[in-house]
Amino acid sequence: MEAKKSKKADLEKKKGLFLEIGLVSILAIVLVAFNLRSTDKKDSGLKATMVNNEIQEEVLNTQEEQKPPEPEPEQQQPEVVTEVKVIDNDAESSNELNTAELFDENRPIEEVHVEVKEEKEEEEEMIYTFVEEDASFVGGEEALYAYLNKNLQYPELARESNITGTVVIKFVVEKDGSITKASILREIGGGCGKEALRVVKNMPKWKPGKQGGRAVRSEFTLPVQFELH
Repeated sequence: MEAKKSKKADLEKKKGLFLEIGLVSILAIVLVAFNLRSTDKKDSGLKATMVNNEIQEEVLNTQEEQKPPEPEPEQQQPEVVTEVKVIDNDAESSNELNTAELFDENRPIEEVHVEVKEEKEEEEEMIYTFVEEDASFVGGEEALYAYLNKNLQYPELARESNITGTVVIKFVVEKDGSITKASILREIGGGCGKEALRVVKNMPKWKPGKQGGRAVRSEFTLPVQFELH
């Protein structure tokens, strides 16, 4: 009789083979899993790149849509027509500048005098309150009071009201000695101021005041006395 082989003995022989097959299977599964992860990373990176590109395209499209408005066309200005006249070279022009005369050394030099009139006019119009030499009545103070006593008439109202006192008259002695701008500075009433003003306005010409040796307009104040005798 032949001896029968045990199934258990056969399986023991194939144990190493099964172990190798198992290791190979595990290694294959690990490789497949690693490839899947790499593919997912590539896909996610590609998707992110695509998303970024789409965002950039949208931004560019938006910027293109928001272009600044085109400037309005400028209004056409009227054309300027320039008329050109042709002058014959042989024709002599009276307005032509003679350069030979301009640079002629023997040509006399013309002097140009510029007169400053504004300052002189201001000085002429100025009225001096104080001057180096006061204006005066011709003949002095005695002649002045003699003139006043002779021409002054006592107003009836002032006489009846027994009004006495001193009226003060201010006036300007012009450069020619005439009296202008006479006015009453002090009044005592009864018509005395009016009478004194009349007499002053009718006075003959005075000697004008002087400043720097020349006649000027000057202001003068004259007291006129009214007394009852």
